[in-house]
Amino acid sequence: MRILGLIPAREGSKGIPGKNIRILGHQPLIAYSITDGLASEKLTKVAVSTDGEKISEIAKSYGGEVPFLRPKELAQDRTPSIDVVLHALDFFEQNGEVFDAVCLLQPTSPFRPKGFIDACIQKFVDTHADSLISVLEVPHEYNPHWTFKMDQEGSLSIATGEPTLIPRRQELPMAYHRDGSVYISKVSLIKEHKVLVGGKTVGVLSDKAYYANLDTQEDWVKAETTYKNIV
Repeated sequence: MRILGLIPAREGSKGIPGKNIRILGHQPLIAYSITDGLASEKLTKVAVSTDGEKISEIAKSYGGEVPFLRPKELAQDRTPSIDVVLHALDFFEQNGEVFDAVCLLQPTSPFRPKGFIDACIQKFVDTHADSLISVLEVPHEYNPHWTFKMDQEGSLSIATGEPTLIPRRQELPMAYHRDGSVYISKVSLIKEHKVLVGGKTVGVLSDKAYYANLDTQEDWVKAETTYKNIV
């Protein structure tokens, strides 16, 4: 199976200005995903999709391939990830390279245990999945069976639609949330349905010790602590 490892890294960032090339620990943020991608034995190619010359320069210095500069209209705050992926696939197909799947490695989730990408790919292949996402357990206090929706009058109803709450934590079914570390999608799913997650979707449990999701300055401070704990 030919799998494209794609690292999306746009120039503009309001929450953390210049975050993709800001130093986290010992290297620029984007370098973590590049290094992880290049260490994979199962990715066919690792490419960076960026609109920034400086990001491109730094990515290349860490061994990343930057075969194009993304158009600015595909590097806006509200640009969907699916459009970025479709643009990259389009570019490669026009240049004679075809892939069966895309593995999205977001720089904003920089820490992945050694071998984690390949473990995800192996499960994706073994389960004949259409998509795969890395996940973490939802803390029990945020379990959907214990969360509520509120109407305009302030009346609450259980988010799952059940009439009564599950009384004991031990009785709650496990729930999971995306951690942003790894997404894998079949190209056929991406092209036919314009989604990254759909069809038969499987999950791989991440190591909570490596979790980081960088959107705000507060997230960055937490990531610095995480870095010190895992190196």
